[in-house]
Amino acid sequence: MRLDPYIIDTLMRDLVAHSRSAAVFLVYLQLYRLSHGAGRESVAISHSVLAELAGISKRSVQTAVAHLADRRLILRQRSKPTAVPVYTVLTPWIRPTKKA
Repeated sequence: MRLDPYIIDTLMRDLVAHSRSAAVFLVYLQLYRLSHGAGRESVAISHSVLAELAGISKRSVQTAVAHLADRRLILRQRSKPTAVPVYTVLTPWIRPTKKA
């Protein structure tokens, strides 16, 4: 997986300092890896599985997801209230290239 330098150089410091929790950055990084890192636009994953993969508590994942959604760094969608969420990691630093 190729990681955009912006994620480490800028976003990591911003997320950890702003939220005062490294969990927000860990969740973002894990979602990025499961989506963009795997060549997909989005990923369906439960809080429990995400917590296990990131090595943090489910509550920390819930808080981190809410923070990332508020910051518009991820988009989460559910077909029903009890459905597994589908996450799309937004990459605001990458601007679409204009086609000639």
